[in-house]
Amino acid sequence: MTAQGVAAQTGSGPEPPSSPLNQGKPHSARMYDYFLGGKDNYVADRQAAAKVLTMWPGVMTAARTNRAFMHRAIRYLAAERGIRQFLDIGTGIPTSPNLHEVAQSIAPEARIVYADNDPIVLAHAQALLGSDPRGRTAYVDANVAEPDTILNAPELTEVLDLSQPVALSLCALLHFVPDEWDPYEIVQRLLEPLAPGSYLVLSHITPDFDPEATQRTVQIYHSGGIQGKIRTKAEVERFFTGLELVEPGIEVPHRWHPDLAAPDTGTDTGDVTDEEVSFWVGVARKSAS
Repeated sequence: MTAQGVAAQTGSGPEPPSSPLNQGKPHSARMYDYFLGGKDNYVADRQAAAKVLTMWPGVMTAARTNRAFMHRAIRYLAAERGIRQFLDIGTGIPTSPNLHEVAQSIAPEARIVYADNDPIVLAHAQALLGSDPRGRTAYVDANVAEPDTILNAPELTEVLDLSQPVALSLCALLHFVPDEWDPYEIVQRLLEPLAPGSYLVLSHITPDFDPEATQRTVQIYHSGGIQGKIRTKAEVERFFTGLELVEPGIEVPHRWHPDLAAPDTGTDTGDVTDEEVSFWVGVARKSAS
């Protein structure tokens, strides 16, 4: 779709000005929802999305390819590594299939905790709680900048047993965490209480393939009041310090185990270019200390 088409599309219509879910400013969760083809986005989001598409025409492809990677990584961990517990931080607006649907399609007994601190996501959180009766899901309203708040939340401790392996999913999140928040310390704090055999699943926008487009995109987000920083491959690798990377290591999402694509769950990657996607991804295991 062209940028003009985005600006013209009415979608689900704007929220009333008094609504706490919309203050007339673009929002990263709603913009991502739009890029995934969702309808939970409003005028300010579509206007910002139009600007992003002008600067980075591949952004919709990037969002959907990133989502496909998440699906494949969860399928891999559930089917091949026997993971039955998942913690997804920076959940975003629910877009089916959600992480619990993918995990429970492999292991119905899987237990999933979602975490976000966004009233927009909270308003849609019920869609994240439709667990298979043999498993369980929960939602934590908390900020990734305060990892202890997430880890100590009763919603989490009632669902996940941190003495057993957990897959920690941080997909398309950390580029919204600026350096002054110390994102590397945040990731280490989140991993610290997890049992050996746990995994980190991470994806992150990078300037490595199309620096002009991605840097201009960052400026659009910043102008809308959305913080963050895109990072190089070396900077993304730092998030995996002390972990054992699963082959093929740090890779673009469409080349991370494409053999695990499942068209019936919307995870087929198709033909995309590195420049369109401009993401690095990785999955890594926490070994015994």
